[in-house]
Amino acid sequence: MGLIFSSESLGCAPSAGPAAATGLGDLPEGCAASILAYLEPTDICRLGGLNRAFRGASWADFVWESKLPENYGVLVEKVLGGACVVGNGLSKREIYTRLCRANVFDGGTKKVWLDKCTSRVCISIASKGLAITGIDDRRYWSHIPTEESRWP
Repeated sequence: MGLIFSSESLGCAPSAGPAAATGLGDLPEGCAASILAYLEPTDICRLGGLNRAFRGASWADFVWESKLPENYGVLVEKVLGGACVVGNGLSKREIYTRLCRANVFDGGTKKVWLDKCTSRVCISIASKGLAITGIDDRRYWSHIPTEESRWP
């Protein structure tokens, strides 16, 4: 099912200029950003390459704020070193991009990232990052490193 937008529904008034050929490049950046807010992150990036209006709109903070999880501030602080990221004035798109990479934290025993399609938080925890009862007792548990492990 496709979405249908009109300039009035997006709060954009049509220009009353001379009768000239108009195209997507004539769309106000605010209108383009309103459209992009309804799309998936991968589609936003693709449309950002379409023209100047969509490129500028694809960097709008409100577009990316809707793609970040509600607790993104906690994630930024925990895995990206919050003060250096937020203090540097990174845009929401840049924060989203950094959170989509696998970010190692907690002594290298945990990885966290955002799924690019769903914008949901994913986490991978190494066995050494878990509190396992009897982990020090070799009768119940032994750590056997393998080549197939994601964790060194």
